[in-house]
Amino acid sequence: MAWECDRLRWVGGAPVLRWRRGGERRESGLVYGRDLGFRAVGARRCAGARGNVCPLGALIPGRSTGGRCAECARLERAHSVAADTLADDPRTYRVYLAWFGPGMVKVGITAEQRGSARLLEQGAVAFSWLGRGPLMAARRTEELVRRGLGVPDRVPYAAKRAVRYALPGPAERAGQVGRLYARAVALEGWPQSLERVECAVVDHAGVFGLGDGEAGTSVVAGVVGELVDGGRVAGRLVAAAGPDLHLAPTGDEMERTEVTEVVVVDTRLMSGWELVASAGAVTVPVVDIRGDGGDGGDVQDGLF
Repeated sequence: MAWECDRLRWVGGAPVLRWRRGGERRESGLVYGRDLGFRAVGARRCAGARGNVCPLGALIPGRSTGGRCAECARLERAHSVAADTLADDPRTYRVYLAWFGPGMVKVGITAEQRGSARLLEQGAVAFSWLGRGPLMAARRTEELVRRGLGVPDRVPYAAKRAVRYALPGPAERAGQVGRLYARAVALEGWPQSLERVECAVVDHAGVFGLGDGEAGTSVVAGVVGELVDGGRVAGRLVAAAGPDLHLAPTGDEMERTEVTEVVVVDTRLMSGWELVASAGAVTVPVVDIRGDGGDGGDVQDGLF
């Protein structure tokens, strides 16, 4: 039985690819500046749910970012906080403001024990906590801030990708988050059981490999639309944000150009595939970053 990819995860603040083979699991850390290449083999199958193998071994379309059949997707969703089926969850939750680019902010919640992992998974360039408390109080505060500030609780991945190499500097990012924080805590109606947390903007540009995040010599040339049997993806890993890997040309090909054109690989498209090491050019379908970003305008999942 071959190893199958199980998406990108952020572990200890660093990007890690997880793999599975039956009941076995393993991880491979990712390092910026190193070459990465793989070739898809065979057919893509359902990733299963809640750590269990799909009982049907269902085939999954290459463009599906969910990577699960309908039944496994239903089971996975049923056990998420986003489904509002865990109202008696005793854990402490945190409410946050996440910033992805100018005018691109969302409010959300995450279990306190997860730290900032949720923000890394979403590709938040900067964020600040707003408060902490019981789940339902956090939920009410999330809705209060969403309505009061006119910000969404979802941001399409395609929109985040489009601005990653054209961001304002860290001081401006922090300023935008700080101003939104001030407006949020000034809203009336905060639940008494939710403790407000002092504003402290955390910036992830360096963690993602985006440097200071200001416009530079890198641009996104396209986004992998899907993997196919025998299709190859290869390049030098220059950045990772949320579920995305940013790959640049390698060797002489990179040196011939002044502007580095990166190809973004959404690792959610890798789940369920058997992947083997490979080098060479990208031979899978790549779509224009100005299109749907390869995910049909998909938004981040609702798991916490």
